[in-house]
Amino acid sequence: MYKQLIRPLLFGLSPETAHNFTLRALGALRRIPLAGSLTSLFYSHNDPTLATNVFGIDFPNPVGLAAGLDKNGEHYNELSRFGFSFIEIGSLTPEPQEGNPKPRLFRLPQDRALINRMGINNKGVKNAIRHISKDKPRTILAASIAKNSKSASDEDTIADYTKAFSELYDFVDLFTVNVSCPNVEGLRNLQDVSYLSDILDPMLDLRICYDSYKPVLVKVSPDIPHEELDEILKYCMLSGIDGIVAGNTTTSREGLRTNGSKLGKIGNGGLSGAPLYKKSLALVKYIHEFTGGRLPIVGVGGIMSPAQAREMLESGASLIQIYTGFIYEGPSLVKRILKNIK
Repeated sequence: MYKQLIRPLLFGLSPETAHNFTLRALGALRRIPLAGSLTSLFYSHNDPTLATNVFGIDFPNPVGLAAGLDKNGEHYNELSRFGFSFIEIGSLTPEPQEGNPKPRLFRLPQDRALINRMGINNKGVKNAIRHISKDKPRTILAASIAKNSKSASDEDTIADYTKAFSELYDFVDLFTVNVSCPNVEGLRNLQDVSYLSDILDPMLDLRICYDSYKPVLVKVSPDIPHEELDEILKYCMLSGIDGIVAGNTTTSREGLRTNGSKLGKIGNGGLSGAPLYKKSLALVKYIHEFTGGRLPIVGVGGIMSPAQAREMLESGASLIQIYTGFIYEGPSLVKRILKNIK
């Protein structure tokens, strides 16, 4: 029903309008008696044999929702009804920001892909905290954090990450530090290990002051050269970083079926979806081999089928996340993945 009825209706709208409409529909779902329970009945797949412990957290299954759908941390409980064991909200910045000018989200149906240059638009950390305080999460909640676009100096950048981390600490279960988004000027430069350590060291020092331990993960780009990635992985294993999210969107347009004139009109932005899968899989395999399996990996990028989800896990990922696959394949994808990996 999704592919033949719902998806054509949503794809008749502009991508960002469809995104906002879906979130409003999820908000309405919250207010309809039994709607949430029925959604769980249709789309969840509860099986104790799928449970896994990663970062010291017990996940009911290894499939999560990647950051970008619930940007503001307002719909995690409704989204968890579709079978996800954890929801990643954000990316969140200390202060609200509008992001890049519209249009900034584009579909490539021939490639089952999206290109976005959203610019980390979000309502800020405080808005997310207000919502989490009112609507207690019934799922494992991860938060992707980033710097505000206006923060250009090294000092402001470090302060942004530290502020987002400290303010959210008591409200989420784990963190992803986003230093690899291609849609914010200068952000991917933070993957240089000297910059990265300046950002992460204060967070790790701060974490010692809290009563509870929250895992901190680093999200890396699939476009990062191996020599840079090697330095990041060495730092992570030595510093106490808990894991790697591999990876983010790509700036590559290699092998796309979409014609060049359309791509030219779209311009720059990060590509997600089916064409990204091989790149993401190779990244997971490389990290797993380089670290000898000592650094847990969250595999994300281009997973569009149960077979690909299984391959990602078998290649070294401890957990996986989907996003674009959820849009193209529909809400039944999670259940199909879970049945397959069992």
